[in-house]
Amino acid sequence: MTDPGAESDALAGAIVDSIPFSILATDASGRIRIANPAAAALVGREQCELVGRSLVEIDGAERQRYPDGSPVLAHEAGNEAEWTYRREDGTTVPVYEAIVPLAPDEGAAGGFLVVAFDISHRIEDRRRVEHVATHDSLTNLPNRSLLVRHLDQALERAERSSLDLALVLLDLDHFKRVNDSLGHHIGDELLIVVAERLLAWSGTDDLVARLGGDEFVIVFAEPGSGAELDRRLEELMADVLAPVVLHGYELAVTASLGAVRFPADGRDPGALLKHVDIALDQAKAAGRNAIRWFEPQMLVDNNDRLALSAALRQALDQDELSLVYQPQVDLGTGEVVGVEALARWASPSLGPVPPDRFIPVAEDGGMIAELGAWVLTTACAALARVQEQLGRPLRLAVNVSPRQLRGQAWLEEIATAIADAGIEPSQLEVEITEGLLIEDHGDVVATLQSLRSLGVSIVIDDFGRGYSSLAYLTRFPIDRIKIDRSFVQEIDSAENAAIVDAIIVMAHALGMTVVAEGVETAEQEQYLRRRGCDEVQGYLYSPGVPAGSLGMVARALSRQ
Repeated sequence: MTDPGAESDALAGAIVDSIPFSILATDASGRIRIANPAAAALVGREQCELVGRSLVEIDGAERQRYPDGSPVLAHEAGNEAEWTYRREDGTTVPVYEAIVPLAPDEGAAGGFLVVAFDISHRIEDRRRVEHVATHDSLTNLPNRSLLVRHLDQALERAERSSLDLALVLLDLDHFKRVNDSLGHHIGDELLIVVAERLLAWSGTDDLVARLGGDEFVIVFAEPGSGAELDRRLEELMADVLAPVVLHGYELAVTASLGAVRFPADGRDPGALLKHVDIALDQAKAAGRNAIRWFEPQMLVDNNDRLALSAALRQALDQDELSLVYQPQVDLGTGEVVGVEALARWASPSLGPVPPDRFIPVAEDGGMIAELGAWVLTTACAALARVQEQLGRPLRLAVNVSPRQLRGQAWLEEIATAIADAGIEPSQLEVEITEGLLIEDHGDVVATLQSLRSLGVSIVIDDFGRGYSSLAYLTRFPIDRIKIDRSFVQEIDSAENAAIVDAIIVMAHALGMTVVAEGVETAEQEQYLRRRGCDEVQGYLYSPGVPAGSLGMVARALSRQ
């Protein structure tokens, strides 16, 4: 007759053997009494080899859990945790382990049931997710999150050891131009090349990270003296930013660098990153391809700029800005033929704020489009009223930011302002800076051509201050050139006179008319007339005046 108990034990054994998890049963001292095949496979031993061994022999951290080999599993009973098992070949395997106490059997001390399974894939997935969360997907460099974590640790070590630490923020100059002209795939390849060069160039203890876009950070663990670090940064500018050939295009790469040191420029990651960003802005403002170390005055200037930005936002909302109009006079007839609209800001709290202060703030603060739209609409409406008073047409020149030229919306604003004011498109001129010619954005060229199609004229403002060449002028749809006031006001200098002469001859050869701005003396006027300059504007004739006074000023000047 079959023994039911034996059958039950055999069935239980078969079930335990078939379970894919590691199952170990121990006595109260932690010595293994039962091990299933999955347990043997997990630790790379035979089942028979496991039975009789102490659990501590496969536990990869026995000294933390079994300091003296005594039965200390009792306090672990019921625990579930990730743990590490040691295999026969010396390698380890991560497991998820649960320990359950076994009831005493016929007076014998109880033991423990230890169930575990391999979580290598889970650990690998977790590492992969962690890597994605802390590394840039394009360059595989640490991202901002990991950078801040690294900085926290590095600053703590530097604080304890009274060591210096330096942080440099690198921004590629005109990177958008690469994306726009050659495509984002080449832009991405350029970023990868720069990342690889930075890694090869940096020291073993330095950290290179990508903040996003074309910004990289280098954390120098041992920066050395200021002179030594300056030398290294000069090497960086020369070696890391050497020309790159991608898909047949040779790219001349330059960068702007901001730099800070710990503890002089900040004692925590937030302060250091803020200050290095301010230093980078100063490098860009200096003309790019430059290195700037943070100075406390930069923070003061930055705070002032932020305050000015907030005040400008309020000024736009509360109509604190106004326009004045400076007449442009035909040198041949003496008649006022046009006006330039100029924005002015008289702040109740700050007093008069000059345009060279608030226009850059509007650019950086994302307000230039709103400001430009207001100038355009207001000036077109004022021109219509002045023309009605004079009984004849005038031209209107408005200054335009490069940011306004990138987008279809601005073209629609132009057409709407002209239609609403009832003026002819040919009466409107948009003045762009000479630097825009050098940047040569494809979308800007398309916008300028669209303006010409509408009948609007294009004027290059402040010509001569940049580095425009004949090739730039022939590539763009330009109607008129304005000679920069700095050359006019120093026209008694032989060099400046030669520049003025060359501009006039070159412009006329290309079929363009020439306006000289900043004319303040009769001698300057006479020189320009002799050289064939077409039009002039400046304090010799009139400062900028409100729209209400413009008709009277225009009549008075035309009678002279």
